[in-house]
Amino acid sequence: MKNLGKKLSNKNPEPMKRIFLYVCLCCSLLVPMTSCDEGFDEMNINPVQPTALDPVYLMNRAALFSTISSTTLNYESAIVQQIVSPNGGVLAGGNFNQLNRAFSIGTWNKYYRDVLKHTTDVKRFTRDNPDRNNLYQMARILHSMAAMILTDTFGDVPYFEASLGYLEGKIDPVYDRQEDIYLDILNELQQATAALSTAARAENGDIFYGGNVDKWKKLGYSLMLRAGMRHSKVNPTRAREWVERAVAGGVMTSNEDNMAIHHDFNYTNEIGNTLNATEANNYYLAAPFEEFLKSNNDPRLGSIAVRFIGAGSGPDQNNALAGNPAAGVTLSRNPSDQMGFPMGFDNQTIGAVVTQRGLRSFYEFSQVDRTRMTARDAPIFHVTFAQTSLLLAEAALRGWTTGNAANLYAQGIRAHMEQMEEYGPTTAISENAITTYINANPLDMGNALEEIGEQYWVASFLNAYEGFANFRRTGYPALTPNPYPGKDISGDFIRRLSYPDAEFSVNNANIQAAVQRQGPDNLDTPVWWDAVGSSTASAN
Repeated sequence: MKNLGKKLSNKNPEPMKRIFLYVCLCCSLLVPMTSCDEGFDEMNINPVQPTALDPVYLMNRAALFSTISSTTLNYESAIVQQIVSPNGGVLAGGNFNQLNRAFSIGTWNKYYRDVLKHTTDVKRFTRDNPDRNNLYQMARILHSMAAMILTDTFGDVPYFEASLGYLEGKIDPVYDRQEDIYLDILNELQQATAALSTAARAENGDIFYGGNVDKWKKLGYSLMLRAGMRHSKVNPTRAREWVERAVAGGVMTSNEDNMAIHHDFNYTNEIGNTLNATEANNYYLAAPFEEFLKSNNDPRLGSIAVRFIGAGSGPDQNNALAGNPAAGVTLSRNPSDQMGFPMGFDNQTIGAVVTQRGLRSFYEFSQVDRTRMTARDAPIFHVTFAQTSLLLAEAALRGWTTGNAANLYAQGIRAHMEQMEEYGPTTAISENAITTYINANPLDMGNALEEIGEQYWVASFLNAYEGFANFRRTGYPALTPNPYPGKDISGDFIRRLSYPDAEFSVNNANIQAAVQRQGPDNLDTPVWWDAVGSSTASAN
């Protein structure tokens, strides 16, 4: 550099000056750049961007996703003949005993893709953190409930390797046998309920119980009771064992213990969304359900049903219009006015019934009142004191627990009638009406299993996952098979839902192994705990 400088200065001093100026300029620029680099990382960090996520929010996301799917309107609610649609096409399913894979995927995506994924993440984030012990146990309980819904719906499903694609690279999880799934669910519930502790950190952000450990324990044991009773046909000895453990642990003792999601207009009821939007005029109370309530003078019918007398079209089913006498449409919630939609008809063949009954159109049949029980902000109940009491009544009848079956039966009816108040003041049932009904309908010990099954059917209204499961397990209520002629089943009732088409594309080898083991992927193949059942299965 020194020699080069001499040569340049000897020949012409200008280039040297230019180099000197360039070096000086670079040095001058380096100074401010160096000073700007100090704190550069901090300057480019969003001060409101979270750097860590409290797993309780993942838990609550799983809870919100667990709300009952509106796809149950197409299958489960129709199979157990509580809500039915006369319309085919995209709405076909349980109403016509037809295969409609587009709606089975709704349950699959909700519980497999969403709930199990989030509860798996919560468990992974909290299992080695003693400070979050209670959240870990809560996640195990919610995970167990979601897995029960999933396996009760489809049979064998991914369980032990489910939701581990990102965490462990298990992108093609094995389909596990339903019996193995149930055994693990029972063990999970036993361990999780026992490990919940009032001495540990309170998870006040929990949207189910606000972190109340005692209520979570009751939920865990009530789910254990439910899971134990699922074995009543296939393994009564195991059923009794787990019923005894659940009762010893302490199940729900009042409606204050109910597991419910209380929706608002930001986090809405999925069934309410469907029935208050595009499908408002497409679903009706099924005649078997409406007639059962009416024939027994059940006050719950007045809380559930609405009928637009004189309606000639969907737009006539309008509360405001019904208040105008000139419109010729009368809104009635009076139980004596209700008329359920008969099973076995579509929107064409129902015409003969409409004419026979002197109706203007099929829009006159009764519906679930979408301004009350199926409003967008209506609660959804997963596990209730009413259901728990009725399961205990059945268990007592079988000799699997102590207690008076008749008293537990009455307790279950009362609990569900009192639960109706949670939908709003206009659905509340008076104490006098409750007492009158219970006194007029004591448990008939000669027909006790059937009567308990019927009341469980009513108490599970709008939780069709549970209503469908208990119907298959017990055979009650003793429904008349849907006579619609174009059915896709060989038996009397649908026994399970088919796997989603997408699973055959992304996990074909494992799903084929499940089909080979379990039976054809159709609506006739029973799940494991229903394997000895039929549409007239004995509860014994």
